[in-house]
Amino acid sequence: MTSEIVVIGAGTAGARLARQLGAAARVTVIGEEDHAPYNRVLLAEVLAGRYAPEVIALPEVPVRRGVRATSVDRERRLVHCADGTSVGYDRLVLATGSNPVLPPLRGIGPGLPDGVHPFRTLDDCAALSAAAGPGTRAVVVGGGLLGVSAARALATRGAKVVLAQQGEHLMERQLDASASALLRTHLESLGVEVHTECRVRGLRTGADGAVGAVVLADGFALDAEIVVLACGVRPRVGLAADAGLEVRRGIVVDDELRTSDPYIHAIGDCAEHDGVVHGLAGPALEQADVLASVLKAEEAPRYTGFRALTRLTLTSVPEADPTAAPLDLAAFGDPTPRPGDDVVQLADATRGAYRKVVVRGDRLVGGVLLGDLASVGALARAWEGDEALPDSVPLLHLLTNDGGL
Repeated sequence: MTSEIVVIGAGTAGARLARQLGAAARVTVIGEEDHAPYNRVLLAEVLAGRYAPEVIALPEVPVRRGVRATSVDRERRLVHCADGTSVGYDRLVLATGSNPVLPPLRGIGPGLPDGVHPFRTLDDCAALSAAAGPGTRAVVVGGGLLGVSAARALATRGAKVVLAQQGEHLMERQLDASASALLRTHLESLGVEVHTECRVRGLRTGADGAVGAVVLADGFALDAEIVVLACGVRPRVGLAADAGLEVRRGIVVDDELRTSDPYIHAIGDCAEHDGVVHGLAGPALEQADVLASVLKAEEAPRYTGFRALTRLTLTSVPEADPTAAPLDLAAFGDPTPRPGDDVVQLADATRGAYRKVVVRGDRLVGGVLLGDLASVGALARAWEGDEALPDSVPLLHLLTNDGGL
């Protein structure tokens, strides 16, 4: 095993790798944030006020906090940092994560106007928490998973929330139109005003430089005291590109998570394996586990990709509806069938429950469940394992409580 391993990035992937390596290696983790590693998936729960920031902390690993890596000298195997220090490595791991996408809107220059926030870090969460309160007019731009989570969290804080989504329906990457309609109904029951097929043109600021409105393409303005930009994320590949590593959308890696430099690996949101950048916690954890085995020279499984299942719980806002139950959601694969696919679908409008799976040949290729996830365990196992469905099980039984499996 190599003697000096340097990990750039103290997020989900970097922290997991350091824990998995443990005492078996001398590991230096360089983290740009001042905080100890934390679970980014739970940021919306912190914003909603359900968890204190310390609750989402990951198991502790030693990290050089508040230190930004500025360049990699591949020839000398050195990482140079903004504080003037340099760290030598035998193996380097890039776990640099991703940056929020800032859309090209009028009113956004080199810096964001006061009141305009990304939603990616614990500092972003703290800034939003300080700005949002009962009656605060908030506009969330982007109706994907992050935007939906942010809108729900702000509504929980009592803000008057408008969610603006450019696409035809919410969470287009995970949900079909029917499931998205149920999700929209749920958000509206929490007091969130939802606009789809709604393109944002720019921001309007006041004389004090603070945001005052979000201007739509048709000229209509949404009053706003705070704006959340939830328009997706982009892999952080600057260090790798500047060092001359192969970069496409992400940092290109092989089945051992190795980059075009045999002494440098990449994992997590910044890594591109077999043309795919996942940007999810599950693949980041799996990549970290595989790389830990590689670096410890164990009999390591090769990384062959990840079949991700998205889960989300939208809890109720008591002030909006004291009787409203949480909405559980799970989605995997592609819920849009192709010609020849079998589709099994059950809907219960009274209970707000919806289940759908798409079967191609003898394999599950996608599914959506809302409101009742009793069958999600069996379906997830069949999906993640890419298992053939048994001929003896009628397709309708896939949506029973045990998944029919």
